[in-house]
Amino acid sequence: MNKKHFRINSVEPLPDYKLRISFADETTFELSLAEWIKTSRALSPLKDPELFAKARVGFAGASVEWVQDELDLAADNLRNLAVEQAGGIGHERIRNWLHETGLTLNQAADALGISRRMLIYYRDGEKPVPRHIWLACLGWEATRPKDPKLLPERIPSVQEYAAIHQS
Repeated sequence: MNKKHFRINSVEPLPDYKLRISFADETTFELSLAEWIKTSRALSPLKDPELFAKARVGFAGASVEWVQDELDLAADNLRNLAVEQAGGIGHERIRNWLHETGLTLNQAADALGISRRMLIYYRDGEKPVPRHIWLACLGWEATRPKDPKLLPERIPSVQEYAAIHQS
């Protein structure tokens, strides 16, 4: 992982299970881990405020760690969470959408009306995912043809869409 946007330069633990993280691309986010800590068994040790306060940059800036080689979170996941909490569309949504649809990069780029290279930028978090691209992904899902190799020929009407998705 040598991409600047996923390399952490500094981390500062804050009250209420929050972190301020600065990345090598000079972007800084404040994010809350409260929900992850509350719902993830693996992160439950971080309920201890003293342990949470020990957050530090992991090896090569690839993570935030609390206990070396035992308790850490990867930089790409933290950045995705921070983008989502800030109201953006995280790159992991694109990665998951590609996986769930089974589309190749070329098929997905064609479906979204963008270049393959731009889709890779979005998938890899190198460029912010525009809201209209995520909406296009959702739209593709709604009009998804039965044969995944085909693109929808036309967008169904509201009534046709409702009829398709009933049951």
